[in-house]
Formats: sequence, structure tokens, C-alpha cells
Amino acid sequence: MTHTKILFQSFILILFCAATASAQEVLTLESAVKIALENNYEIKIATNNLTIQKTNVAIGNAGMLPTVTANVVDNNSIQNSSQTRQDGTETELDNAKNNSLTYGVGLDWTIFDGMRMFARMDQLKELQKLGEAQLKLTVITRISDVNAAYYDLVQQQQQLSALDTTIVISNQRLTLAQNRFTIGKASKLEVLNAQVDLNTDQVALLRQKELYANSKILLNQLMARDVSTDFKVIDQLEVDSLLLLPELKALAEKQNPQLEAQIINKRVAELELKQIKAARYPTVRVNTSYNFSESQSSLGFVAESQSRGLNYGFSASLNIFDGFAQNRNEKIAKIQIENSKLNIDQQNLALNSQLATSYQTYLTNLELIALEEKNESIAKQNLNITLDKFRIGTITTLEFRTAQLNYVNAKVRYSNAQFQGKLSEIALRELAGNLIF
Repeated sequence: MTHTKILFQSFILILFCAATASAQEVLTLESAVKIALENNYEIKIATNNLTIQKTNVAIGNAGMLPTVTANVVDNNSIQNSSQTRQDGTETELDNAKNNSLTYGVGLDWTIFDGMRMFARMDQLKELQKLGEAQLKLTVITRISDVNAAYYDLVQQQQQLSALDTTIVISNQRLTLAQNRFTIGKASKLEVLNAQVDLNTDQVALLRQKELYANSKILLNQLMARDVSTDFKVIDQLEVDSLLLLPELKALAEKQNPQLEAQIINKRVAELELKQIKAARYPTVRVNTSYNFSESQSSLGFVAESQSRGLNYGFSASLNIFDGFAQNRNEKIAKIQIENSKLNIDQQNLALNSQLATSYQTYLTNLELIALEEKNESIAKQNLNITLDKFRIGTITTLEFRTAQLNYVNAKVRYSNAQFQGKLSEIALRELAGNLIF
């Protein structure tokens, strides 16, 4: 009666867990990536930075447009004045008021600066491309993080399934031991050992559930949504076994955002040198203004005057000597270009090194996946045979427990091998710059 009651309670628990699981959101990898792209704070910040750089690409910011200013100048004074004219006549006036008012609109336009404004415009465009490369790097990095966190959950979900299986087997073993003890074919020690092993399996299951729950929180954080959002992932983990190193290198040379950023930095440095060299040429400006002016004086030959009209002209300036600052600035700019070339070479070397090592790890993981798959199949067959023998009492409980643990460990190792293989695939695609859905 007791065993029937336990089985009934277990059945109710299974139904409850199944109903709870069905109510959970089934989160696909594509959905997780989409949510992260929409919500992730680092991606939003990088997007805003790119918007700033796009806004900066303007002919006015490059210095190609004139500046127009409006001005008003109003001067007032109250003075005690005394004047002596050439004929000896003296004039005195206390609290003499003098007023002067000038207002108008002026335009100033640099029409030639040694082509500096055009180099500046090209530089602003390159800085926009640099922002695009930085945004791409942020997006790929976050997608990589989401992929890794998602497949970690898949792996842990598979391990939970393996631990559930071993608990079912341990329950069967405990039931068999209790039945054999009841009919006198087994000692109390066998029942106690079965109970201890079942408790051990349950502890392992609780630890795995804790790790699984914490990993869900991490993935929710990467997606920038409520960390308490519950969901389950698709129980499927497949590794692309067809990646080729030459193809990955070719993609990385074209698409890797870090290498792309270094190439753009070199062009920015070259355009900076162009702007510095522009100081060797004259700067020509044209200016014009239309002003209104009026003044009043309580003492003097002119009591009141007014004027209005157009002023125009041009100015030109040429740096003749500046303490060798021009030569010094050009020399520094050339060194910056040389540094940018070295950065490109360094990034290329680092990229090829990372690809080579990651690809070797990828190949090793593919072999481990195949090996662990065979081990799991063998361990499962061994467990089935051992379970049949245990039911008829031809093997000891220690042999049965060993076969049981071997199966669980083989299943966990196979799942982990798949996960490590997937991480290698993700790393290779991230380096190649094509980890985008």
C-alpha cells in the first residue's frame, strides 16, 4: 500500500511539473538574439555613439560654410567736459551725455585653407565608418555572449534530464531492494545503501537546478529584461562540422570589426596629416557686413550723426615661421601613420593566431563529440544489461551503482563535449565577423 501511495504521489508530481513546463515560454536562440539586439544597453550606447558620428558628418562641421553673426554695440557716457578751442574760446558742460549705437549683420567665409576643409570632411566620414565598426563589434560580441549563455542552458537542461533518469533508476533500485528485503532475499543494508544513493542523486539534481536557474538569470540579463522571467530552451545542440580554416581567414580579413577598425584608424591618421600640411598654404577669407550706426554728443562740433552701409573685403594670411612647429607636427603625424600600420600588422597576426588555435580546439572538440557519443551508447547498453541482471539478483548493488554512474557521467560528458564544440564554433564565427542572424 505504501509503494502504491508513493507511485501515485510521484505520478501527480510529474503531471504538475509537466503542466508547469508547458506554461513556460519556449525561448529560441533567434528570439533571444533579437531581444538582446533590441534591449541590450551596450548596443544602445554604441548605436547612440554612431548617431553622434553620423551627425558630425556635415559640411559646416568641416568648415566649408560661412559664419553669419548679428551684433549690437551700445555705448553711453555722462561726463563733466571742458574744451578750449584754437581761438581761445572755452566751453564747459557738466553731466554731458554721449551716446553711440551700432548694429548690423556680418558674414565671414574661409574660401581657401590649403584643402584642409576637404580633408576634414573625409576624416569625418571615416570616423563614421569607425563608429559602424565599433557598433558591429559590440553587436557580434553580445550575440556571442547570448549564444554561449543559451547553449549553456541547453547543456544544463540535458544534464537535468540525465539526473532525472538516474533518480528514476535509483527509485526502481530502492523499490527492488525493499521488495527483496520483505521476502527475505536481501539485508537491511542493501535497502539503506539504495536509499543513500537515491539521496545523493537528489542532492546532485538540486545543485544542477540551482545552476540552471542562475544561468537563466544571466541570459535574461544579457537580453536586458526582467531577470525573473521564466522560460525554457529548445533541447537541441548541433555543431557545424563543416567549418574550414582558409574560408574563415578570408572572411576575417574582410569582416573582422577589430581589423576593420585598425584599417580605418590608418586612414584617419593619413587625413590628419593632410590637414596639418594644409597650414603650409595661405588661408583666404572674404568678409562682408551691413551696419547701422548713430551717435549723439552734448558737447562738440557734431551733436548727432547717423550712418548705414555695406562693408566688404578679403584677408589672406600665410605662416612664414612658427618656431618649426609645422615641421614638428608633420613629423608626429607621420609617426602616427606608421603606428597605425604596425597596429594593422599586429591585429592581423593576433587574428590569425586566434583563428589557428580556435580551429585546432574546434577539431579536437569534434573528435571528442564523436567519441563521447559512442561512450554514451555503450554506457546505456551496459546499464540496461546490468539492470536486468540486478532484477534477477545475479550482480551486486555495487556493480549496479557503478554501471548507473557510468551512464550518467557518459551522458554528461557527451553533453559537455557538444557544448564545448559549439563554443568553438561560436568563437570561430565571431573572429570571422559573421556571427549575425
